[in-house]
Amino acid sequence: MRLTTKGRYAVTAMADLALHYETGLVSLAEIAERHGISQSYLEQLFASLRRRGLVDGTRGPGGGYRLSKPREAISVADVIDAVDESVDATRCRGKRNCHDNEGCLTHDLWEDLSNQIRRFLTNVTLADVIEKPRVDVIAKWPERNPEPVRREASA
Repeated sequence: MRLTTKGRYAVTAMADLALHYETGLVSLAEIAERHGISQSYLEQLFASLRRRGLVDGTRGPGGGYRLSKPREAISVADVIDAVDESVDATRCRGKRNCHDNEGCLTHDLWEDLSNQIRRFLTNVTLADVIEKPRVDVIAKWPERNPEPVRREASA
């Protein structure tokens, strides 16, 4: 089982919106800059997130996105599902056809793991994600590409 870049980026971007929930709209350019994610990739992800009703967007100058529900009401599983990401640990995607059209010897083990992961992600909200102590430190980081420091020439 592997959560791909798509799922990780979607959760990161939504956590960013949750962190800035009370400050208004956040542009994709800001999210891209803060987290080193391609803006065009974010546009694709946010189209899916908008279709699922997780974000509201405003176009034009001063536009951007915001969460469409309180951050306590959006689970990490909601975000991952919205971008069609899978957290299935089975080789057969849960179809029980992994070994000659039968379930393999360890199918139930991987299916149980998938169910545990799903339950965990369903019970973690965006509010939970941003309440972790490290998030406060990261939120205060300077921009990713700060202006170079100019030093005066010494004589």
